[in-house]
Amino acid sequence: MSEIPLSQPDITEAEIGAVVNVLRSARLTDGPRQARFEEMVADRCGRRHGLAVSCGTAGLQLVMRSLEIGPGDEVITSPFSYIAATNAICHLGAKPVFVDIEPRSLTLDPEKVNEAITPRTRAILAVDVFGNLAHLGQLAQFSRRHELALIEDCSEALGGVYHGTPAGGFGRAGIFGFHPNKQVTTGEGGMVVTDDDRMAELVMSLRNQGREVDPNAASEGWDAGVCFPHERLGYNHRLSEIACALGIAQMDRLDEILDARRRVAAMYIQRLMDWQELILPTVESPGGMSWFAFVVRLNDQYGRAERDRIIQGMRRHEIGAADYFPCVHLQPHYRRAFGFHQGAFPVAESVSARTIALPFFNRLDEPQMDLVCHTLRVMIQREQLMKR
Repeated sequence: MSEIPLSQPDITEAEIGAVVNVLRSARLTDGPRQARFEEMVADRCGRRHGLAVSCGTAGLQLVMRSLEIGPGDEVITSPFSYIAATNAICHLGAKPVFVDIEPRSLTLDPEKVNEAITPRTRAILAVDVFGNLAHLGQLAQFSRRHELALIEDCSEALGGVYHGTPAGGFGRAGIFGFHPNKQVTTGEGGMVVTDDDRMAELVMSLRNQGREVDPNAASEGWDAGVCFPHERLGYNHRLSEIACALGIAQMDRLDEILDARRRVAAMYIQRLMDWQELILPTVESPGGMSWFAFVVRLNDQYGRAERDRIIQGMRRHEIGAADYFPCVHLQPHYRRAFGFHQGAFPVAESVSARTIALPFFNRLDEPQMDLVCHTLRVMIQREQLMKR
């Protein structure tokens, strides 16, 4: 059997044909496919506006720019997430204020968020870790009570639903990412969804070098409105028609993709649920979960060294595995820049030291999964023998 990767995009002839059709057209950017892709994602989230951008990180940065978050401001976020969310805060000169996570959902602990709010706090940046939307209702209440912006980093949660509200539907804005390891991919890319008309206008301008928004550009062509003034300092964070065509084809299959990922997650749970060495993902509403990854963690008898050896052993046997996620505050840059230290966020650090992301993709079949689980079992048994 060949290598089993950690993740793999689900690309069919429909996606390939959609991309080829764009290449055969004369319209490679700022066209009707972008408008359609934006509409599809916004509709799925119950939002008025969808704004395609070059990546999820760009979307986070543009949303915070539209809120005028900058030097002297604080943004509450999680130390247990991919580093992009915190980087976006720092690129604007604002200060990330980390809050420890809740040990079951691995998302922000609402009570600790409430305690961390200060007069300098401008926003709560909540990350839907591994697709889990837990506690967003409480965070929305806190943000309204304290007149803060709730920003939902839902890059890992497209298609998920929590208490009737879809991922991307909480707070002032939601931001998706479409990296190849996500549920839906455009190669690279992202999407901002919001009901805020002013924010939508600003994000549209900022993604296009700060140019005033031209309402006719999408219908008239890529060079429509070339004389429009550049009202503000912006960026080139546009998304190509090629990427948007790929996104449309993926969105057409979203329910099929979500079902496939739920099937794979259920197969893992069935095989691993009785393993005393492991803590499996805790999901309040499995039917509403949009699985980004399947991440288990070793119980308290194991530490980082044992976890790392298990991951290395699986990789030696050509099975993808990873340590999702290293704590952001312990990354070298953030230690140097802010003086963060070990022990600052004990729950996040304890979880981070023991997580193992297992191969997870739509077409993972039962023989492959059996091999993954068998190899994981052997690696854990090896650690148990070493402890004797």
